Amino acid sequence: MAKTDFKSVAEYIASQPKAVQGILKRVRSTIREAVPRAEEVISYKIPTYKLHGGPVLYFGGWRKHYSLYPATAHVVAAFKDDLAPYEVSKGTIRFPLSEPVPVKLIERIAKFRAKEVAERAKAKAATPKKR
Repeated sequence: MAKTDFKSVAEYIASQPKAVQGILKRVRSTIREAVPRAEEVISYKIPTYKLHGGPVLYFGGWRKHYSLYPATAHVVAAFKDDLAPYEVSKGTIRFPLSEPVPVKLIERIAKFRAKEVAERAKAKAATPKKR
């Protein structure tokens, strides 16, 4: 059975096949550069980036693709044309391992999601607490 109790993103990436590790390192560095204040953790057994206590992006490596999550309705709508060549379903964007990492697109999605999470945190903080 595959190991799933990763302690760090580096450990997660190291557990992947050699051919995939470089791709996942590129995805990781792209997200970290786009959202430098995000906390990097393992959640749901995959790499996760959090801001203001909420998840910005997750990514995971698979046999023939790697995925970004969550592909919210806002993300899919905002990047509709850019996402056209990729498989998008049930909150997931799948990128084939056989193609170059779309660094600029992942960067833009990460920044977009960070803004969504920040706005949600700000709205939540502005809502008066019920007693």
